[in-house]
Amino acid sequence: MPRHLVLGNGRLLVNFDQGLNIRDLYYPHVGWENHVGGHRLGIGVWVDGSFSWVDDRCWRRKLSYLQDTLVTNTMAVHDGLGIQLLMYDAVHFKHQLLLKKVIIRNLWERKREIRLFFSHDLSIDGTEVGDTALYEPSVNAIFHYKRNRYFLINGSLNGSSIFQYAVGTKRFRGAEGTWRDAEDGWLEGNPIAQGSVDSVVSFRTFLEPGQEEVLHYWIAVGNSFHDVKKENFYVIHNSPGKLMRKVEDYWRTWVNKKKWQWGDLPPKVQELFKRSLLVVRTQVDDGGAIIAANDSDILKEARDHYSYMWPRDGALVVVALDKAGYPEITSRFFQFCTNVLMEGGYLLHKYNPDGSVGSSWHPWFLNGKTQLPIQEDETALVIYALWNHFQIQKDLEFISRLYKPLIRKAADFMVEYRDAATGLPLESYDLWEERRGIFTFTCATVYGGLVAAGQFARLFGDLYLAERYEQAAAEIKEGMLEQLYSPSLGRFLRGVYLDDQGNLTRDFTLESSLYAVWSFGVLPPDDLRVVGTMCSIQEGLWVKTDVGGIARYTNDYYFRVSDDIETVPGNPWFICTLWLARWHIAIATSVEEMQIARTTLEWASDRAMEAGLLSEQLHPYDGSPISVAPLTWSHATFIETVVDYVNKYNQLW
Repeated sequence: MPRHLVLGNGRLLVNFDQGLNIRDLYYPHVGWENHVGGHRLGIGVWVDGSFSWVDDRCWRRKLSYLQDTLVTNTMAVHDGLGIQLLMYDAVHFKHQLLLKKVIIRNLWERKREIRLFFSHDLSIDGTEVGDTALYEPSVNAIFHYKRNRYFLINGSLNGSSIFQYAVGTKRFRGAEGTWRDAEDGWLEGNPIAQGSVDSVVSFRTFLEPGQEEVLHYWIAVGNSFHDVKKENFYVIHNSPGKLMRKVEDYWRTWVNKKKWQWGDLPPKVQELFKRSLLVVRTQVDDGGAIIAANDSDILKEARDHYSYMWPRDGALVVVALDKAGYPEITSRFFQFCTNVLMEGGYLLHKYNPDGSVGSSWHPWFLNGKTQLPIQEDETALVIYALWNHFQIQKDLEFISRLYKPLIRKAADFMVEYRDAATGLPLESYDLWEERRGIFTFTCATVYGGLVAAGQFARLFGDLYLAERYEQAAAEIKEGMLEQLYSPSLGRFLRGVYLDDQGNLTRDFTLESSLYAVWSFGVLPPDDLRVVGTMCSIQEGLWVKTDVGGIARYTNDYYFRVSDDIETVPGNPWFICTLWLARWHIAIATSVEEMQIARTTLEWASDRAMEAGLLSEQLHPYDGSPISVAPLTWSHATFIETVVDYVNKYNQLW
């Protein structure tokens, strides 16, 4: 199940599913550690002797955010119980607090007693072993803790705190969990449990016909009893309602820091642009890591997740954020990359949010030979993105600190890690992490990275190095035109493979990532070889169903839905479809020629999830989200495409 709502502040990240359950809670890093791990922090309602969890089918739910904020705006209605809940959730922008406001409304024409229940199925630090849950009477709150991770749960309704509580055992020796204790409307008050534990708290109110009351509920997160008690006091002292309004004001100011001239873009595109900025911000860790996605449901498919920093994804997200006017966020990413760069000048497959090396399936030794387990585009794109960052920020002191440990080391590696015969980069894994060879996308990014390194070298007066990097870039371009372009097809190839005798085998598979040839400056976007390539992508990779969109490549197997390759070459991806839109923007010479790109932006807006989140892929027949959601790369590519569009539109208008 994709995540339908996300909230975060760079340290605390919370994900909700379609049933309004919390499914992921990450702290102290975005993407690590997950203290819920796909289990459930749910909401239940008892009234007139009947009980229902809000994720039951009998509830009608509507999910959205307050406009231009990271505050949810959700509604749940149960006609059979005559209850309406209006709910607003927020993670404080500075404090490690999850705040919830619930407006409880009695829809029936008689007075009623209503009880709300909140269940807490935590697995602290990703495991159910060794947790403790307890009731602490001095603050009338529930605590969950293990080692240096603490969670305090509290709330208020009609001036009163928690009505009832219970803690107990879950998923052990036949015990389903304490949440079952809620379903009779009464909690037994067990004060402590350890091991695999959960808890439930309840709040009670009496409502006249049509009357409503406001419930405030919060979870404080920290590293000690003292931390969470201090945060609890902060909420009570400042009033949870006032804190919620502060969060709302903060994010509305943040996302509207720049006044855009939207041209002819409709409101739905403008709204998704702002939503994308806010969503991307939740996926950026304060330590600099930009996480690909934090939807733990992918564990059901792969036994691994997307909560890693891929340097490629991170670099492309940084380019989008810098273009959109948020360079103050992105500088930490480059310091992160400097810290994790290998001594040889390259970046590895992916990293955990704390900078440790992430899991990988790229071998260091294969077929009797030693190899680097890398995707070289990841190293190159960081340098490319850094030059783009400098062009916007103009912070020479920041660049000077990264020049030797990052820029020069990475550039020297890119120069040396090449085939002498062709001038092209040596083999590495492709951007999809599926095959090893010499790929057009990789070559184009290395070209762009070396050109950027040359610019940096000139900036610091290292003319010898500048010429060295620029010469290597020129040789890569020449090799690409000789080895990776097919005059007979009129387009670039996905790549080539080198055998033990030095012979090259061409891979003619049509690839959406060939957009890289113009995007990273190898050739201009209106070069006939680029035009032929992009037109081939448009014609050959378009999904010929009502959903539409561009597939990654012909006969894509990842989460494949259809074997009808002629109609569905692969599932449509947001990033691949938007790459095509960016090319149409780049070649446009009039406002009229921009309409294809505008239509594509509307296509993406129409296929976002209910609250405006973008998945990785779409089902080619019904348009439902496939794989993780939200995918940071999808939102970043939408941001970049909109920025490209408004800049070009205002230039042509």
